[in-house]
Amino acid sequence: MNVLLFLTFLWTAVSSSGTVISSDRDRPNIIVILADDLGYSDIGCYGSEIKTPNLDKLASEGVRFSQLYNNTRCCPSRAALLTGLYPHQVGIGAMTDTDIPIPEYQGFFREDVKTIADILKEIGYKTFISGKWHVGEKEGHWPKDHGFDQSFALINGASSYFDFKPYRNDLWPLGNEIKVVADNKVVDMNEKDFYATDLYTDKALDILEKHKTDEPFFLYLSYTAPHWPLHALPEDIKKYEGSYDAGWDVIRESRFEKLKALNLIESKTVLSGKNLDTRDWNALNEEERKYEARLMEVYAAMIDRMDQNIGKLIDYLNTKEELDNTVIIFLSDNGGCSAGNLANGKYSHPRLDPKAEPGSPSSFTSYGPSWANVSNTPFREFKSNIHEGGIATPFILWYPKAINSGIISKTPSHIIDVVPTLLDICGVDENEATLNTLEGTSLLPFVTGKETNFERPLYFEHEGNCGVILKDWKAVKNYGKDWELYNLSVDRSETNNLASEMPKKLKKLVIRYNEWARENRVLPYEDVKKAIPYQF
Repeated sequence: MNVLLFLTFLWTAVSSSGTVISSDRDRPNIIVILADDLGYSDIGCYGSEIKTPNLDKLASEGVRFSQLYNNTRCCPSRAALLTGLYPHQVGIGAMTDTDIPIPEYQGFFREDVKTIADILKEIGYKTFISGKWHVGEKEGHWPKDHGFDQSFALINGASSYFDFKPYRNDLWPLGNEIKVVADNKVVDMNEKDFYATDLYTDKALDILEKHKTDEPFFLYLSYTAPHWPLHALPEDIKKYEGSYDAGWDVIRESRFEKLKALNLIESKTVLSGKNLDTRDWNALNEEERKYEARLMEVYAAMIDRMDQNIGKLIDYLNTKEELDNTVIIFLSDNGGCSAGNLANGKYSHPRLDPKAEPGSPSSFTSYGPSWANVSNTPFREFKSNIHEGGIATPFILWYPKAINSGIISKTPSHIIDVVPTLLDICGVDENEATLNTLEGTSLLPFVTGKETNFERPLYFEHEGNCGVILKDWKAVKNYGKDWELYNLSVDRSETNNLASEMPKKLKKLVIRYNEWARENRVLPYEDVKKAIPYQF
């Protein structure tokens, strides 16, 4: 979509939805909260048994999207979220700092790309980030270089929740150093006593406390929770003791029934089969079951603590009488991660103990494919895949001032839609801000009743995993495998591959995907691997 066409659409949509803003201070504050490696069914209002009362309240007063997609992994999802463009278009076609001399895969934002922070800054917003960055690890590609006035940011992709010391034993090409920056200056947090999820919230509140109230603000609160390693506070873990003793099959079935009752998935949806790596719970001995249940108790505690912190932020805004004039968006960067024990091999380190109690500071593990299959209920596959388990995210849009409460939107949507949606809500017009040639579309008309019928293709690619969705139909493939075809209107869980029955339909979708890939210089994964000086 070219800039002029986008701006024409945007101005028409804003005018028709009645949200034109007359002055800077009338514009709402904006908070985007991003969870990390959170599965589709991992919060209460999306079917989980995990206690998330604050997110549940936002959902009940706002809009839940049943079919909004991310870009299946940390870096590409963040790139799309911050720009309204596909990740290849902004320089992050793979991961960060890949050192590939190709603009689409360089591993940091291209110079001509504007982030949502850049755009909002132009129209009078103060722009803040607290939490994970992971869209450029080298100096010169940090938050302050991309429109953020103030920042407290973990530049890397993951770390311990109790310190920011290096955790990798091998000298990999990106280095062993974990960087935390405050306004682009590296800070040393290693002698501090903290838990990361609390820390990111507290730093965000510190920034907001110093903020001048006569200017609207944009806060990007990017949690690392519940990304590995599984680290949680004892009081949070205690809440979930015994909650997972029944095993992953029972919990997955329970979530599936709740999702149907919540009308987030259709009643005719079939629960996808267990992943091939899912173990037989009943075949585990007592010690194994206790250990596996503990992993999920810690994972649940991490999400619980994140929700507590979201509540802390909401309470602060309420106290400052800013809540009613604030837009809040919540989503995840990808589906649940199938990684298991990490305290060995490339993640081994003298201070990490493979036998440590999960959740403790010296432990370093994830929860494995069996529990990840639960996180992604009712879908197949995991983080990095383009099947629904990898790309479907819970998505909450809260702004009671302009949007009715309790809505569930079933419009197929994409993480690239967040930027144009926010600009729409803010009433940005063509004379105020210079924009990217945005690929995303404002979702506001679909939640205000202005638009009910919309059809456009959504595209995905990551490390050779590919996909395209056009209304009810989805073509998808894993790297090195054949294309598959699904009718999402009756088979959201992708259990009935129609590729052999409907080859013409599949061919049309694959042609569209290939056209998009050529236009955006999406390389075959074999070529990407050859160009990178190390293996992913």
